[in-house]
Parts: sequence; structure tokens; C-alpha cells
Amino acid sequence: PPPPPPRKSNKRKKVLFLISDTGGGHRASAQALEAALRELHPGALDTATVDIWTKHGPWPFNTCVAGYQYLAKRPFLWRAVWYYSVLPPTRALTSLWARLAGAGPRFRACLESEAPDLVVSLHPLTQEIPLRELRALRKRWGRPVPFVTVVTDLGSAHPHWFHKGVTRCYTPSDRLARVARRRGLSTDQVRTFGLPIRPPFWQDSKSKAATRRALGLRADLQTVLVVGGGDGVGGLGAIVRSVARVAAERRPGAVQVVAVCGKNEALKARLRSHPWPKNVSVSVQGFVTQMSDYMTAADILVTKAGPGTIAEACARRLPVMLSSYLPGQEAGNVPFVQQAGFGTFKGEPIDIATGVVDWLSDESLLERLSANAARAARPRATYEIAGDIGELLFGTKPVIPKGTLELSTSL
Repeated sequence: PPPPPPRKSNKRKKVLFLISDTGGGHRASAQALEAALRELHPGALDTATVDIWTKHGPWPFNTCVAGYQYLAKRPFLWRAVWYYSVLPPTRALTSLWARLAGAGPRFRACLESEAPDLVVSLHPLTQEIPLRELRALRKRWGRPVPFVTVVTDLGSAHPHWFHKGVTRCYTPSDRLARVARRRGLSTDQVRTFGLPIRPPFWQDSKSKAATRRALGLRADLQTVLVVGGGDGVGGLGAIVRSVARVAAERRPGAVQVVAVCGKNEALKARLRSHPWPKNVSVSVQGFVTQMSDYMTAADILVTKAGPGTIAEACARRLPVMLSSYLPGQEAGNVPFVQQAGFGTFKGEPIDIATGVVDWLSDESLLERLSANAARAARPRATYEIAGDIGELLFGTKPVIPKGTLELSTSL
């Protein structure tokens, strides 16, 4: 097909978000950035979000979402695949395999169909081949098309995140900014604002008591929120049972536990039918959309070491007990939380429960953990990244709304 004509400056700009739905964080970050861009540039944008490997990739690469879901429940296999994917020879071999299988022409067709003014990559595997195809299309279209990467990992990151051909690379922490520069990106390419978080977390939280009542919880009880991601994985059932048992023994009548099972309907049914101790309150939820409210209501969060959840917990001043992590991908998030002083990692349900109840029993410690979480928070990150992207699109930086917590740049 003939190339599309150059876009005129008075036309709406098209932003294309490239993701893979291997975990919920990549799409959530894309949605957050889209919302911020639309708020900063009302009526000036068209957007599209594409899981490019699933929709346009050749077999077997178009099955990576199902592969992720399978491997995420089997850490030993995940570890093997992760370390295979980070070694330079195997990275090069896999990239060659994808290109020989036809990923290049398929991705080029996607880019031609979308005809973006700017591309935002939010996955480590949506850099190399899309960039290669975009370079050729820029020449045909006769116009620049900036390509930016938004790193959605936190304490550690896959080498594929960092490509020297990008216009910008937005890193969530100074630690990963240093990694980006070590991998050859220039200081001008790297920007550090934080991790994009969902719109409800952009603003200051409401009161705990009022939020608990609105969620149907007891306003007067200490609250432990236990989550396992959108798929409800990470040994969540055993953790909830242990926390409830230890809380009933050591703080009878003082604690309520909220379990968010995500899309795991079988786990939700099992927990709802479980005979809980009478002196602890347990609320079992499935997939929830008001996670900001549940974090506001909580005193402690128990979660696997997903980067988005950790960033959102910081925005809600929430101490974090990490219960599991994916080897390689999420391993760096554990020292990130520990060194910032707002949480720790325990691998066994009884150790998690004991640690959580220890925190609940020490008010001054709980306050210190909460203050450290607030210091690590970067709730304006989504606006800051969107503002910088807007400057690439329109030539001027928009005014960022006030009213959120100040940025931290220390981590």
C-alpha cells in the first residue's frame, strides 16, 4: 500500500502503545499513561494499545501469554527460561528465530495500519523488531516518529528493556537508570520519573475509617490486605489462613484480613467456605477494580513482588510484606523494598503471618514503615512521563496538575 501522507500539525496525534499481556502490569501502565496524556492534551490525541506478539507475532511467539501463565506457576521452569533469555548468545538466537519466522513483516503491517506519530513500548520484547521496522517506515513516511520505552520493572530489569535506538527510555528508579547507561544509552535518552501507576493512585488517599466503611469492612480493626496479582497466584490461600490463625491467637478481636483472589474463582470459593476463627474477621474478594481503596483501608499489604503493586503501595503509604517473586524478573524488587525500609520478604506462610502480626503489635514500627513507604512514593510519575511524551509530540511541555505527593528520586 502507498505510504500515508505526513500528518499536519493541526491534526490529532496518534500514540501507539506496544505491550504484551504477560502479567497485568504492562497494560495497566499503558492505560495509566493514556489517561494522563488525554488529561494533559484533551481532544488532541488518538491512541491504540496492541499486544503485538499475540496479535501479530508468528507461532510460537504468539502464544507467549499462555506460556507466561504456565511458567509463572512453576518457578523452577520460569528460572530456566529467564536465564536462557538474558544470555547474549541465546538472545541473539531467539531474535533471529523470530525474524526468520516472519515477525518483521507482520510488525511492519501493524505499524503501517496504525500510522502512529509516536510509539510507546511497555515490554522488554517490544523494542528490537518494532524499532527495526519503524526505521524503514520513517523513511517512507518522510516524518519523524519518536519511539520511547517505559520500563515497568522496578528493582531489576531484563536486558531487552534497553535499546540504544530509542528516543527516550523512562526508568522507574536511579538504579535502573544506571543500568540503562551501562547498556549504552546516553544521559539525554534516559529519564527517571518513577513507575506509571493507575489514575486512582495519583491523588491523596481518603481516610482509612471512611474507606473501610465504604468497602463493608470494620472501621475499628487493624486491616491486613493479602493479594496475589490478577491471577490470584503466589500461595495466597495458605498465607490468608496463616495470617488469620496467628492474628486470632495473638491479637484476638483486633484484626481483619482481606483476601483478594483476582480471577482465581476456585480459590475464592475455597476461602469463602473455610471455617475461620471467630475472633478474626476475614473478607474474601475476587477480582476488584477499586484496589486504591483497599490499599487505603489497609495497614499492611501482603503481596508477591510485582513492581506495579509495590509502587501503588508506596503511593498509599503502605508497609509491604513480600511473599514470593518470579526468579530474575522480580528478584530485584525484594532488595528495593528492603533497602527503602518499608517492608521485607518472607517465603513461608507461617513466617509471613508472624511478621505481619509483629508489625501490627508495634505501633511505632508500623508508623516508621509507613513513613518510609511514603518517602519511596512517586505518585506523579505517570504525569511526568506523559508530560515528557507530550513535549515530544507537540513541542511544548504541558502544565502538570498539582495536588499529589512530592517525587522521591533517592531509590
